[in-house]
Amino acid sequence: MYRALHDGWTLRADGEAPHGPAAIPAAVPGSVHTDLLAAGLIEDPYRDDNETRLGWIGRTDWIYETAFDWHDDGHERTDLLCEGLDTVATVLLNGHELGGTANMHRTYRFPARELLRDGENRLEVRFRAPYAYAEEQQARHGERPGPYDEPYAFIRKMACNFGWDWGPTLVTSGIWRPIGLSSWSGARLAEVRPLVRGDGVDVHVRVERTGDAPVTVTADVAGVSVETKLEQGQSETVLRLDVPHAERWWPRGHGAQPLYALTVRAGSDEWRREIGFRTVELDTDAFRLVVNGKPVYVRGFNWIPDDCFPARVTPARLAERFDQATGTGANALRVWGGGVYESEEFYGLADRLGLMVWQDFPFACSAYPEEEPFRSEVEAEARDNVARLSAHPSLVLWCGNNENIEGHQHWDWREPLGGRSWGAGFYHDVLPSVVAELDPTRPYWPGSPYSGAPDRDVRDPSTGTVHIWTVWGGDLGYQHYADYTPRFVAEFGYQGPPTYATLRAASSDEPLTPDSSHQKAPGGQAKLLKGLRGHLPEPRTFDDWHYWTQLNQARAMAFGVQRFRALMPYCMGTVVWQLNDCWPVTSWAAVDGAGRRKPLWYALRRSFADRLITRLGAEVVLVNDTDEEWSGLLELAALDLSGRALAGREEQVTVSARATVRVSPPEDPGARLLTARLGDERVVFALAEDPDMGYPRAEAAAFTEREPGGYAVTVTAGTVLRDLALFPDRLDPDASVDDQLVTLLPGESVTFHVTTDKELDPAALTSYPVLRCVNES
Repeated sequence: MYRALHDGWTLRADGEAPHGPAAIPAAVPGSVHTDLLAAGLIEDPYRDDNETRLGWIGRTDWIYETAFDWHDDGHERTDLLCEGLDTVATVLLNGHELGGTANMHRTYRFPARELLRDGENRLEVRFRAPYAYAEEQQARHGERPGPYDEPYAFIRKMACNFGWDWGPTLVTSGIWRPIGLSSWSGARLAEVRPLVRGDGVDVHVRVERTGDAPVTVTADVAGVSVETKLEQGQSETVLRLDVPHAERWWPRGHGAQPLYALTVRAGSDEWRREIGFRTVELDTDAFRLVVNGKPVYVRGFNWIPDDCFPARVTPARLAERFDQATGTGANALRVWGGGVYESEEFYGLADRLGLMVWQDFPFACSAYPEEEPFRSEVEAEARDNVARLSAHPSLVLWCGNNENIEGHQHWDWREPLGGRSWGAGFYHDVLPSVVAELDPTRPYWPGSPYSGAPDRDVRDPSTGTVHIWTVWGGDLGYQHYADYTPRFVAEFGYQGPPTYATLRAASSDEPLTPDSSHQKAPGGQAKLLKGLRGHLPEPRTFDDWHYWTQLNQARAMAFGVQRFRALMPYCMGTVVWQLNDCWPVTSWAAVDGAGRRKPLWYALRRSFADRLITRLGAEVVLVNDTDEEWSGLLELAALDLSGRALAGREEQVTVSARATVRVSPPEDPGARLLTARLGDERVVFALAEDPDMGYPRAEAAAFTEREPGGYAVTVTAGTVLRDLALFPDRLDPDASVDDQLVTLLPGESVTFHVTTDKELDPAALTSYPVLRCVNES
């Protein structure tokens, strides 16, 4: 029997604080920052530069306290179950210490029956300041190199709390996941690990018991049941269920995602999850994921915590993000190592949608001490989460860390380390040992980037995974993605600002300027402008800066994604940095911190399409990532800017399932555009950079009409219109549009569908700065 303890909490500083010692109401699950915000004691950390005035919160001790009534329920045991305490805490019940915690990533269970009393009980959770603990450990173990002057490597806590090149420094404390009382008698299911085979499941069960009486353990799934008995002294068993008739679970785009309810019982205790039957393997040299014996090309996004305060990420919000991911055609998410082990709701959605999940262990971009207490904490959190997530078919890979092996090889760590530990023992020993013991059905990879062996250069693109940051970080034009012929790209990205409505809500600047947007990347604003050179004009106004930098981000990532897809099957994965943001910021995300889709999202929807027409060098490449042949008449035409065909070619083509075909296009010295059409797919390629194209000034007819749920905006081109875009959020922050970045030839039309419940000015919908194209002036 479980009873949540989420009501009646208060919060107060344990010592001096700017707002004084008074207790305020606290939301559980929640965090100190969100409680202070709700009480009106701090300004919104996401607006203007308010973040910079809140550093004291992470340097303050905090006390959460509540009272609850309890009466003997007849059970032999009652435990306090804490599913997430952030981070270093002492838990007291009626003034007596139940236990301590030092790890945000673990679940804690404290025996509480002897301290409970009939009637009112008082529960306190005393949090020590995260900075005090981390700096104490840093002094004890010696500094470790990392990208920021922050001690996040010395506390088992979400690293990006301490700031990142896309995130604010908002160091939290709080009860961030559920807390409650768990009462039981006789026996309870302490751990259930269903290790799935393609035709069945081996259910590993560990039971905790209060006596020596035999315990019957049962498991049933898909109409198959098994039973065993644990005799005196026994606490573990494995129940094998063979289910040859079960349908396979497939990644998105490769088949259906049937799920089957698995129920396990021990005495009166019951555990229930949905599982999917599938196998997953990793071809380690090529880094190819193989599901049910079939290689799968990974089209994915990196995922960061969707809010700096994770308790605010509701199931509805996750569903919206997943809808945005799958809406592009993505089939995978990589849970990045500077965040958390994601929630049951996250994995449940992925299971149902067929999104493969790559879960990093939470280590990122820094050298980590391996000594105690960290070695024990890391093993405990790994055991906890590997077991917790083992039921989910969407989980296809465990990865040891993000960029730490690269850091040791390439970031000048060795001299400052002076022989001290840096995490290698975690990535090559502790973590693979835990995965091999608890979840051998899934592959483990020591880190990313990683080339398959400790003595190989992690930046070798011919094997394993690579991260490509030379383009953005090295101020190179995005065409330099063509310099890479990788096996699997696990990270690459290019910045762009958030949507107008998101930026407007986050800044009190009048008027807005490029510097009104949060920008955490060193030199980021200069890189945005430098990245435009040769591709787009230099902006003279904020509105031009906003459109062109967003457009340049979209083009950069489309270029990279399409190149890597054109290399299939040599390259078998492209994972974009990143899907989402945790606050309003100029970043690499496709969906901004308010959940609005940037132009990048629309470009990726084209680039992730099951069937893609793209270019690789001078050739046109047809990419067919489906199980059916793609055949028909391929029509190629070299055009001038009036749309007149100067040269053409038609060819019957057949692209086999999960394959590519390359075709040489027609050429003409006067051509400025190339079109390619196969069936319903048509694309227009510009044959030079925009400043060199000599576009005519845009001419178009546009009209607006009301339709259910919003407006239809139809644009008919009188001239070529390059990357036509509509930004209705400038008129209604809640408005959205179904498409962006459409290139039209003279005489062609497109209708944009705007979703809004507001009355909008039809003229404004078809005017600058709402309706834009590259050659508008």
